[in-house]
Amino acid sequence: MNEQPIGLLGATSLVGECLLQKLTQEHRHIIAFSRHPVIQSHPQITWQQLNTIHLEKVNAEKNKIPTWLCVAPIWVLPEYFDLLLAYGAHRIVVLSSTSRFTKNTSSERNEREIALQLIKGEELVQTWATTHAIEWIILRPTLIYGHGRDKNVAEIIQFIRRFGFFPVLGSAKGLRQPIHVEDVALACFSALGTLNSANRSYNITGGETLSYRAMVKHIFAALGRTPRILTVPLWLFQIATWGLRWLPRYQHWTAAMAERMNEDLVFDDSDARRDLNFFPRSFKLTSEDLPSQNE
Repeated sequence: MNEQPIGLLGATSLVGECLLQKLTQEHRHIIAFSRHPVIQSHPQITWQQLNTIHLEKVNAEKNKIPTWLCVAPIWVLPEYFDLLLAYGAHRIVVLSSTSRFTKNTSSERNEREIALQLIKGEELVQTWATTHAIEWIILRPTLIYGHGRDKNVAEIIQFIRRFGFFPVLGSAKGLRQPIHVEDVALACFSALGTLNSANRSYNITGGETLSYRAMVKHIFAALGRTPRILTVPLWLFQIATWGLRWLPRYQHWTAAMAERMNEDLVFDDSDARRDLNFFPRSFKLTSEDLPSQNE
């Protein structure tokens, strides 16, 4: 086992769980941090509850954690800058999102605020890391899916299961590059160890570019169903999303989501492929990517 531990913030998130699996496979020792107590036993994972750590008692030499992965929302990371310094952080890989570009002009205020949080979060990380001579890499994935627990493809699956069809705006021709959560974790792991790359950001995408309508058809196929795609006008989407918000599962659905169905949300990931040796899979759903029927 590699003696140098890796610090992991956001360990209980979907990407975090994939990272734990990858890191243990690589025989790494992980110090996993969580807001809440975690009862899990693994010889390579040491769990730490964040609100029980007294920074003044942390000995940076004795408890040194030089490399860190942060897959919690980037806007919460500044809360842990002192913790990272206390443990002697030297290099950090942080997860952001391409939503910083795609939602900053959204018609929905909440989505614009998310984009602003991402932008400010990236700026704070870069300024702080530069000030303290800490190497940083920011990764911005596109639409994440996988393991039936994402808030993108899994939501479409649950809608189709419940209603038997899926609504789209117009031709739904906007291009997408869905990326599997395991590929996001692989990119994080690669960025951590690619020591000749530091102090820069990468957009990371899935291995296939397809239209929103084609993506929905793929989802129907994965469910073993004939595609039933209903084209509806924007005004009907606005009414429907207002009604759906009364259901907890659809509280975050907005008319802006429909508007983006005809916008190309594509990014160049050639730098990540070159520097991080990153070659993600095409968009293909397996049984493991489908949410449980009783969810």
